[in-house]
Amino acid sequence: MTPEQYVQQKAAASGSSFYYAFLFLPPPRRAAITAFYAFCREVDDVVDEVTDPGVARTKLAWWQVEVAKAFNGQPSHPVMKALMPHVPVFGIEQSHLQAVIRGCEMDLEQTRYLDFPALQRYCHLVAGVVGEVAARIFGQTQPATTDYAQKMGLAFQLTNIIRDVGEDAMRGRIYLPVNELQQFEVKAHEVLQRNHSERFVALMRFQAQRAHALYDEALALLPAQDRRAQKPGLMMASIYRTLLREIEAEDFQVLKQRISLTPVRKLWLAWKVQALGKM
Repeated sequence: MTPEQYVQQKAAASGSSFYYAFLFLPPPRRAAITAFYAFCREVDDVVDEVTDPGVARTKLAWWQVEVAKAFNGQPSHPVMKALMPHVPVFGIEQSHLQAVIRGCEMDLEQTRYLDFPALQRYCHLVAGVVGEVAARIFGQTQPATTDYAQKMGLAFQLTNIIRDVGEDAMRGRIYLPVNELQQFEVKAHEVLQRNHSERFVALMRFQAQRAHALYDEALALLPAQDRRAQKPGLMMASIYRTLLREIEAEDFQVLKQRISLTPVRKLWLAWKVQALGKM
């Protein structure tokens, strides 16, 4: 299997909403974003799939070294071999990849965030930086597009957090800020035991409103000159925001089930943005 086939398989197997947006890109950009996305999946899987924290730390440390070696011309992992040819073309920096690894490391170091600014710092590493790199690959020409991409990444990550509350609880993690749990009188043990209540729904409604506001703020930041090039990101925004509305319509039944969109619906939403410019 070639490095290119490896990253293609990794991206397709994830079933992520991102994959549907990639399909509409021209081949060079599609190859670059697929390799970058595969990198993000590799390091994220270390935290999600390795049960021993010590082993996970060792694996992430290996990735830190691998990234440094790759930027010195010595990649060994198929993902880095597939990604490195695109690095100079799209201005991808070593610091971007190391930031993503650092964000994954945070998952091994803490399972709670005291307030939203603390959560936001984590989200910047695992999602804001990803949005920044993606915007470069899609075809950024305006500096302000970076602000749009980082804020959109934050909106995506908050949507993920809302969707995954139950799954994260089974891993002993709660990404909902502690002071907001207290504000809505939701106890941490209630989340960990996956107890659905009116108080929990009120808390989640608050989280969803914040995410919607971030989507609106991000869209307002996107310069008109880059709107066409950034269509893949807008496709993802359409898919993620539709998912968020679906979760709201289901009264935030996220503690014991995973609410998702079908592949056909994701493809339809992506096509609408591509063909009609509608979100």
